[in-house]
This record gives sequence, structure tokens and C-alpha cells, in this order.
Amino acid sequence: MTKVGIAELKANLSSFLRRVRQGESITILDRGMPVARIVPVEFDNGLEIIPAQEPSSDFFKVPPADAPPPQTDVVELLLEDRARR
Repeated sequence: MTKVGIAELKANLSSFLRRVRQGESITILDRGMPVARIVPVEFDNGLEIIPAQEPSSDFFKVPPADAPPPQTDVVELLLEDRARR
């Protein structure tokens, strides 16, 4: 592990960050006392990517402007939803 003072870190920040990208950890010293550590980022955030169930082209279908509004019975939709649960 590399140790570096604040003044040297400020003067050569790019080169130290390059070393961190390569996997090295750097301890930052303030008058010889450790105050911080720069470490490589770990990208495993535990999220799982789930593919879409429907083709994305179906999500954005817009009816023609001259099409009549759909006739929807709200009560029927609510009863169907309740029956599925």
C-alpha cells in the first residue's frame, strides 16, 4: 500500500488515480498521520438484470388520431382484477 502526503497527492493526482484504477490502495497522510484511503471501486451492487417480458415495440403503440376512444367498463376491469387475486 502506498502512502502519500496531501501536497504530493494534489500535485500528482492523475498519476495516483491511475494507480488506483489498476487496483492499488493509497493512504493519504496529513503531517505523517493517516487521514484517508483511496481504494478501487467494486461494481458488484447486487442488482439483477431481468429482461423484458414483452417486445419494447409494443410499449409505445399509439392509436391513430381519428380512432374512437376505447369503450372500457371500469367496473368490469375492477371485478376481473379482484378475481385474479
